[in-house]
Amino acid sequence: MDLRLPLACLGLTTAFLMAGGCSPDDKHQQASLEERTAAFEKNLDTIQDQQLKDAVADLGGSLLLLERARIKLQDKAIETEYGTDELAQLKHYPTSQALSDAYINGLFVVRKNSSSDYLTDLEPIFPFSQNNAADFPFPHALEWQSVTLSNKHVVPFQAEWSETDSGIQLSPSSANLSNPDDLTVTYPYIDGVETENIQQPQPVLLHGEAEVIAPGNVVNLTLTSKDVGKTRTDGTISVKLLALGKNFAEVDINNSAPLAEEVRDTELNPLIIQARDKTGQFLSRAGSINENAEQLAFYQQQLAEMLKQTAWSEAFAQQLDTEQKAFEQKHPHHYSKVYFNGTIENLDISVLDFSTANVTRKTLDLPVRRLDKNVVGKDIQPLPLSVVVYDDQAANYLKDATLDPEQLKKSVVISQSVEDASAATLEFSHPPTFNDELLGALPESADTPVTFFAEDENGKRGEPLELPVEAFDADPKTGVITYDLNLFPETPVYAIGSMPLYLANIDKQTLDVAHLPKGLELKGNALIVDQKLFPSEAWRFYAKDDTGNYLKEVLAVSHSAEANGPALFDVHYFYGQPTHLESYARTSLEPVEYGFDVKLDKVPEVTPPR
Repeated sequence: MDLRLPLACLGLTTAFLMAGGCSPDDKHQQASLEERTAAFEKNLDTIQDQQLKDAVADLGGSLLLLERARIKLQDKAIETEYGTDELAQLKHYPTSQALSDAYINGLFVVRKNSSSDYLTDLEPIFPFSQNNAADFPFPHALEWQSVTLSNKHVVPFQAEWSETDSGIQLSPSSANLSNPDDLTVTYPYIDGVETENIQQPQPVLLHGEAEVIAPGNVVNLTLTSKDVGKTRTDGTISVKLLALGKNFAEVDINNSAPLAEEVRDTELNPLIIQARDKTGQFLSRAGSINENAEQLAFYQQQLAEMLKQTAWSEAFAQQLDTEQKAFEQKHPHHYSKVYFNGTIENLDISVLDFSTANVTRKTLDLPVRRLDKNVVGKDIQPLPLSVVVYDDQAANYLKDATLDPEQLKKSVVISQSVEDASAATLEFSHPPTFNDELLGALPESADTPVTFFAEDENGKRGEPLELPVEAFDADPKTGVITYDLNLFPETPVYAIGSMPLYLANIDKQTLDVAHLPKGLELKGNALIVDQKLFPSEAWRFYAKDDTGNYLKEVLAVSHSAEANGPALFDVHYFYGQPTHLESYARTSLEPVEYGFDVKLDKVPEVTPPR
């Protein structure tokens, strides 16, 4: 059975909920929710039929999660946090179909280095981030089918590695959590037989199928508080702004045209709601609720019907499905209430119109490329790509190439840890910037004066504490002061001192690719950088094409003459043909003294066991 409760929107909300904690204002709501949760779980335990129990658990659990999200979101403090334009990529292409083509045609596969003789990892490289749904806004799917080896043997894809299968296997990588799309070719282990990886048949072609659904039209509207209660219409699309609070927007949309025939059985989210504050920057989302009161009442009714059953049956499943389809036909509107991290000035509504749609399906036969991050030898592997992809985050990231010392000081956050009395810490950190990337190796010696004080009888700062040298250690490279409270004559209450920070002085230059200096060479979409003249620890290069937009870097490869030897040159590959380069070079380091006066956290008291 497919209940189709659209709770995918709660991904961000769920992460927020896991942080825990509740304000005094929502304690009564929280108590009521906990009581209902306990009652639901008790009721669930009485259901004997497992299939019915699973269905009740899915729907009832989803409704409780929705309620928990609503309570948390409505009382969340408004703290400004900026995000990116979710439709930035679409704006670079003439049609939605062109964006779909870029996704499919920009995909390729590289073989990763493996220290194992029985495993070979394959990494699909996507032109748009797979971990960020906003980077590619259209519904899409990718299904791997098999891999062809160098001995012409074809190994089918399987959802998980099998311990009982004695042959070569292709399955998702279970070891790489940072790259969940990686695949692993597993060779059989034969006890007593040594077989080097290079002697194994190697993967040469990865086969699969990709599908992208591109809307025939995208309607964009900009709304403000003056539009609350009004309905704006564009063709068959109508948008009504139900409410606009300081940090949330409630929107209802309707498309009078039916969905295109080929996508009527596909669950689609046609609504993208974005918000900007007075600065014009996009606010990040805190979470959303995509079910209005009528929908929630309908799901509650279905849950009540489930709880009246004693066993699951196909007839009952069909009844629920029929009721759901009837409800959806009577309520074709799409509702969403979105919360943002910041105060809303303008609302940008984008509606993906799937009344006409282009469904692109393509069979993939992708060559497995060898593009290790570190290569021994001077032979450069070409990486021709037929698509252009832009890096919309680059401009915002590069604006912090030059930082003012006062800017740096204002961004510093001091965090404390006193859980371990023998290794209490003060940590000085700041949000990472492009300037940090070019700091390079920091000076070995830096003076970090710090003095600890106890509290006098009036509750104010007392005399400085005399301490042995081993009582504390200050490490300016990590920005951490560690101190051992067991070596203090009295409990310290204040710490005063100075932590050295550093800024890189950066020289920015714009280069025409037709007149590059010695040490830089462009071959197609590959920039070759001589590491003697432009060492990577002090230089960065960004590429633009004739549109003036930054091109997205695909990957970088470092070439050396011998294993573990110094790099001879680096190769940077781009999605597109560079016509201009920007170089950023660190010319010097500027020390910045950050003075601090901190009241120290108290060590938590430990209740002795009885």
